[in-house]
Amino acid sequence: MTQAKITVPAIRERKNGAKLKVVTAYDTPTARIADSAGADIILVGDTLAHVVLGYEDTLPATVDIMIHHTAAVARAKPNALVVADMPWLSYHISVEEAVRNAGRLIREGGADCVKLEGGRKRLPVVKAILEAEIPIMGHLGLTPQSIHAMGGYRVQGKRFEAARELLEDARALTGAGVFSLVLEGVPDVLAQVVTHEIAVPTIGIGAGRHCDGQVLVFHDVLGMHNDHLARFVRQYAHLADTATEALQHFFADIQSGAFPNESETYHTDEESARLLRDFIKNEE
Repeated sequence: MTQAKITVPAIRERKNGAKLKVVTAYDTPTARIADSAGADIILVGDTLAHVVLGYEDTLPATVDIMIHHTAAVARAKPNALVVADMPWLSYHISVEEAVRNAGRLIREGGADCVKLEGGRKRLPVVKAILEAEIPIMGHLGLTPQSIHAMGGYRVQGKRFEAARELLEDARALTGAGVFSLVLEGVPDVLAQVVTHEIAVPTIGIGAGRHCDGQVLVFHDVLGMHNDHLARFVRQYAHLADTATEALQHFFADIQSGAFPNESETYHTDEESARLLRDFIKNEE
C-alpha cells in the first residue's frame, strides 16, 4: 500500500504528537535513503555548501545551487515533506526578490515549502511569501547565515534578555503563519519554553529533547566524514571508514588482477572473437 504524501497541514498537526523525524538530503540517492528510513521531513539545507561542496560555511550557497539540489531530491518522489533552504541574500535585498526566489525553489526545485532564518526583522518577507501561498518553516537561535554577525557558531539565548527576544521572535513568526520552527543551538530550557508557548511544532538541532522533533545532517548521522562534529551530533554509523576500506579492497583487486573476473566480463562468440583478434593483428 502506497504511503500518503506528508503535507504541511499534517506536519502542523503533529504539535505535541509523535516526534517529527527530520534529516537533510542533497541528491536523489540520499533522499531515497532518508525516505525509506521513514523521515517525515527532508531538508535540503544550505549546509550542502559545506557538506557537499567543500566550502567553510553555508554562505556560498546560491539560489541556483539550492534549486539544483532541491530538484535532485524532489526527483526521488519522497513521501516526506521536502523543505528547501532559502540561501543567504536570497531574501535580504527586497520583498519582491524574496518572493521570486521562494517561488523558484517551488517551481523549478520542486520543493513543498521553504525555510528561512531570522525573527521579527524578517516579518515583511515572511508575510509576502506566505501571501504567495508558499509555506514557510522558520529558523531561530544559531542561524548559520549570521555567522559573521554572531562572531562564530555560538549558542544563542543563554542570557535572559536574549532568551526573551528569541521567544518574542518565535511568537511573531508563529503569528505570521509559519507552520514549524527550527531551534538551533539554544539552551534546552529555552527550547522547552518556546515549544510550550507556540502553537506550531519546533524542530531542534542542538536544542535539547523538549522540541516536537529533531533534525541532523545526513552526513553527520552516518559518519560520512571525519571532520570535527558539533557537541549535539550523534553518529549512528561510520560510513567514511567503511567506504575507504571498500575502495582499498577494490584497488587491491585491480592490482592483483582479481577484478574483473569471468562473471563480470562480457564475451562474444568464438568466430567474432577470432575475427577481431585477426583484425587487430593485421592493423599492427
